Amino acid sequence: MLTTIRDLFRFSPSFRFGSLILLVVAILVLLSAASPYEEDKLRRKVKRNQPPAANYVFGTTSQGQDVFWTLTYAIRNTLVISSIAVVIGRGIGVVLGMVSGYLGGTFDRVTQSIVESVIVIPRLPLLILIGAILRGSMTMYSLGIMIGLLDWAYPSKRYRAQVLSLREREFTHTAIFSGMSTIKIVIREHLPFIIPFMLADVISGFLFSIGIEVTLSYLGLANLDSPTIGTMIYWGNYYQSIFVGRTWVMIAPVVAAILMVLGFYLVSVGLGEYLDPRKRLVRLQAHTDDNSEASPDDADPRKEKDV
Repeated sequence: MLTTIRDLFRFSPSFRFGSLILLVVAILVLLSAASPYEEDKLRRKVKRNQPPAANYVFGTTSQGQDVFWTLTYAIRNTLVISSIAVVIGRGIGVVLGMVSGYLGGTFDRVTQSIVESVIVIPRLPLLILIGAILRGSMTMYSLGIMIGLLDWAYPSKRYRAQVLSLREREFTHTAIFSGMSTIKIVIREHLPFIIPFMLADVISGFLFSIGIEVTLSYLGLANLDSPTIGTMIYWGNYYQSIFVGRTWVMIAPVVAAILMVLGFYLVSVGLGEYLDPRKRLVRLQAHTDDNSEASPDDADPRKEKDV
């Protein structure tokens, strides 16, 4: 794992820049633990509608909130929602896709019929409908669960495709002949090959979840009392911050959302390039050429003396 991360930093500028952005995001999340205001008591704690200054780095809102400290909570909560959605969605996708791809037969046909039925359902309109029905009772955690339950079909097909290839390999047949059970074969033999693709897929899951959270919260369909990136944008728009000249209220969450998406996207691009077999061959060839140019015989001073 450490070797992989080292290679990613070495060969992928996208991964380096994306990791730097996500590091800044992580620092803001950690700062939420040092906030002078409690999360449920952010309102009416400071002077209202103050522009950015030394006391209030990002200014204050019409509700008497310090934008900077509210933003640290908002980023944390948005990532919590996304993490819940990714764990549920990718967890179901990995298990269902790997088992379905390995077993095949009737189980695979039935499973794929269900998966394809779920795929054709438009997720965003369905989430908006559910959010409208549950409006007022939807918590931050229920939103993450709801997103995760609708985001497992696409990943399961990708993992199934990988396992369909792996089950025809010689090591799979050897494991079958040795008497290993289906669960052990899937976990011990196939899962290590899936993990690199899973990392890239997890990042794409974060991108989807962040976008859905911001969309639903902006529409007022999430829990508006919990600070998230989407709810900050909602309240800034509700009090018409742009029209009255308090642009800092909207700039902070919008820039934070852009940076989060950009960071995850760049990391995803870097992982995609690293996992691409064609580009991996190019890197291996370049590494071989470098080693051949700096061979030990060329750098041995004793050969010059012998000559």
